[in-house]
Amino acid sequence: MTTEASPRFTLGQRLVLAVVPRLVWALVRVTGFTWRFEVIAEEGVTPVVYGQKAGREIYCFWHQCVLPCTQYFRHSGAVILISRSFDGELITRILRMFGFDAVRGSSSRGAREGLMGLTRVIESGRTAIFTADGPRGPIYQTKMGPIKLAQVTGAPIGAFHLQPERAWTMRSWDRFLVPKPFTRICVSWAQWTHVPADLPLDEFEAKREELNAALERARLRALAHFGKTEQ
Repeated sequence: MTTEASPRFTLGQRLVLAVVPRLVWALVRVTGFTWRFEVIAEEGVTPVVYGQKAGREIYCFWHQCVLPCTQYFRHSGAVILISRSFDGELITRILRMFGFDAVRGSSSRGAREGLMGLTRVIESGRTAIFTADGPRGPIYQTKMGPIKLAQVTGAPIGAFHLQPERAWTMRSWDRFLVPKPFTRICVSWAQWTHVPADLPLDEFEAKREELNAALERARLRALAHFGKTEQ
């Protein structure tokens, strides 16, 4: 599912789009079979487990853990919001090879179209996914999009984080994580965020902060699971 046709790219970009998604898919599929997922959750939270089909929900996670998420949620049938940039097109093609679909838009470009597209996803009974601080950050700061979507659709927001015990950390704004082969990965779930349909405008920021706090609790609990502190 996309809201528009892919934009025109340079020859070099088209070559990257033709080669890189297949390469990444092959590497993640082979390496992903060696990863061991360990699920934890805050008290009272029922986590979504590997292989489970997702429903009429909204999922949020930090941009840095996209790679392990592609393996863990590949059977969920979820739809993710991805920017209209070249990088977004690259990510879209990779995710489709893992069984995900995409709605194109972001907090900076095509925000309204992206929100409308995800609303249709929720109405069809499927799950919508946000990389909460993407596509350009700042890191660990969620945008308002998930809150607006939850208000419009009534769907709850699930906050989680996937933290590898051993990973390469990229020198990017999001400190992108590439799990190493045979590593353990903690799947950490925090409390769900519920947004009333009649939420006053002056309370939207408080709800965004509530979701942000849940995402951070999930991340820090995942780090603590492996005896680590802030990285």
